[in-house]
Amino acid sequence: MDISFANISKLNNLKPKKGRLLLAEPFMNDDHFSRSVIYMCEHDKTGSYGFILNNKLNIKLDEIIPDIEIPNINVYYGGPVHSSNLFFLHQLGDIIDSSVKISDNIWTSGDFNQIIEFMNMGILDINKIKFFLGYAGWTKNQLETEFDSNSWIAIDLKKENIFCKNDDLWKEVLSNRGGKLKAIANFPINPTDN
Repeated sequence: MDISFANISKLNNLKPKKGRLLLAEPFMNDDHFSRSVIYMCEHDKTGSYGFILNNKLNIKLDEIIPDIEIPNINVYYGGPVHSSNLFFLHQLGDIIDSSVKISDNIWTSGDFNQIIEFMNMGILDINKIKFFLGYAGWTKNQLETEFDSNSWIAIDLKKENIFCKNDDLWKEVLSNRGGKLKAIANFPINPTDN
C-alpha cells in the first residue's frame, strides 16, 4: 500500500482543534516530536498549545519536587516550551479548584497544593492525572503551516485514555482507526529500513 507524504493530506480530513489529538507524520525527524501524540488544549487565531502524551521522562514527580512528600509518579515531556515548568492534565475538575476545562472530562491547571494534599490523603486517583515538563506551542499560523506540509495528522479523541502509561500510544491510536491509518502505524521509523 503506497502512503506517501502527499497521501497523508488525503487521510487528514480534520484540522487542529481544541480537544483533538495531533499525531506526528511517521517519518518526522525531530527530537521533540518524532512519533508524538499531542493533546490539543487550545487552538485559535492567536496560536496553539498542547501536551505530548507519550514521551515519558526518566524522572519522577517526587524527584522534581523533593521538599514535599508526594507519590512516585511518572512525568512526561510535554514539549519544548517552558520545559523546566511543571504542568498537568486531569479528570478531576469537579474536585480541584481553579481547573480549566478543555473538553468533556479533561481539564488542565488547578490548585497544585490541593492536588498534592488530595494525593497524600489517598482521595485522588493518580490514574486520572498526568504531569508534564513543558508543552508544545505554536505561534499564530505556525501550526497551520506545519499541517499544510503534512507534518501532522489530526484525529478526534475517541476511546483513547490519554492518561494511560502506554509508551506506544502513537501506534495504538493509528492502529485503532484501521484502514490506511493502521498501515501508517506499522511504518518503520527510518524509511530505509525494510
